[in-house]
Amino acid sequence: MSNLEVQQLTDKHVMNTYARFPMALVRGEGARVWDADGKGYLDFVAGIAVNSLGHCHPAVAKAVSEQVRSLIHVSNLYHIEPQARLAKALCDHSFADRVFFCNSGAEANEAAIKLARRYGSEQAGGRSEVITALNSFHGRTLATLTATGQEKIRLGYDPLPSGFRYVPFNDLDAAEDAVDERTAAILVEPIQGEGGVVVPDESYIRGLRQLCDDKGLLLIFDEVQVGMGRTGRLFGYEHFGVEPDVMTLAKALGGGLPLGAMLAREEVAKSFPPGSHASTFGGNPVVCSAGLAVMKTILEAGLVEHCEAMGAELRQGLEALAQRFGFIREVRGKGLLLGMEMDRECGPMVQECMNEGLLVVLAGANVLRMVPPLTIEKADVDEALEILGRVLERVQGS
Repeated sequence: MSNLEVQQLTDKHVMNTYARFPMALVRGEGARVWDADGKGYLDFVAGIAVNSLGHCHPAVAKAVSEQVRSLIHVSNLYHIEPQARLAKALCDHSFADRVFFCNSGAEANEAAIKLARRYGSEQAGGRSEVITALNSFHGRTLATLTATGQEKIRLGYDPLPSGFRYVPFNDLDAAEDAVDERTAAILVEPIQGEGGVVVPDESYIRGLRQLCDDKGLLLIFDEVQVGMGRTGRLFGYEHFGVEPDVMTLAKALGGGLPLGAMLAREEVAKSFPPGSHASTFGGNPVVCSAGLAVMKTILEAGLVEHCEAMGAELRQGLEALAQRFGFIREVRGKGLLLGMEMDRECGPMVQECMNEGLLVVLAGANVLRMVPPLTIEKADVDEALEILGRVLERVQGS
């Protein structure tokens, strides 16, 4: 089928919940993808930080292929070896003692919110409220879109669940002022991704940890986008010298397959006894086999360090572009989660880059976000910067 034929079929039968670009991606390898008409692209979207090993990485393809030939799915009523092994790997390399598996970032955050309420209900007086940050993004379920600090995400879904309070991001005083006897937890992204690639002060994250310790609250880090090596550390919280009580993962965890996880310390995890939460497909043998391959490859191939090095190369190039073009306000981010804030909307630039064979994505109306595979090489970075430079030249001349 051609791009047009796939588009027409989609337009006729798929719900219109996405503003899709007029092409159908049909094949991928490494940092490259090709559409149904045969055009190739350098992919600096990577499924929005999902394909951290690139497209169709041999280790993931091999693990999935072998697993589907032996066992595709069983209920969580039984023990599942790949699930148990992945849980051990995640705990061995993080603060956590226990893992709950699900299918997406939204479900992982939903699980974290439920766990916080269960844990809070067991405290003196009972606690249920969760404090989140303005401009955050935590998912599309009713609870997680309510937790999201963006009114446009919540619009049209009233009545929303109660029990959430929003404060400005990177404002410790505001967080302190919002805490009262109802507060159970503070939920934040260590780096806001969808909210514009915003990196907070180290003192803010450290201050949240101290605040939660002082008030007996849970500190929950949403690492759905920043986890699994994306920022030049295996987990984003490592940049700040603190550990959360609960952490959520998804996106890159499954190497392209739908896999989410909620990790917690033992004391907190005890608030989820049998029957308190569940997921039919969570921790499925196939997706956990993929997750094991992702973890092993990231750790053994040195991809965290490679991400830090390539992120420095990309950031240096973006900052050079910012010196050339006055409409670029700021370059920010960590590792290979980088954004360029402009003084104008960036949607047309995304389209122009696509026309030139480079895929990038927005993080808000005026921020170009780049989240390429952690496996990219310097030649890929140079090519992307060259394309972006040509596009920005045209923008400046228009």
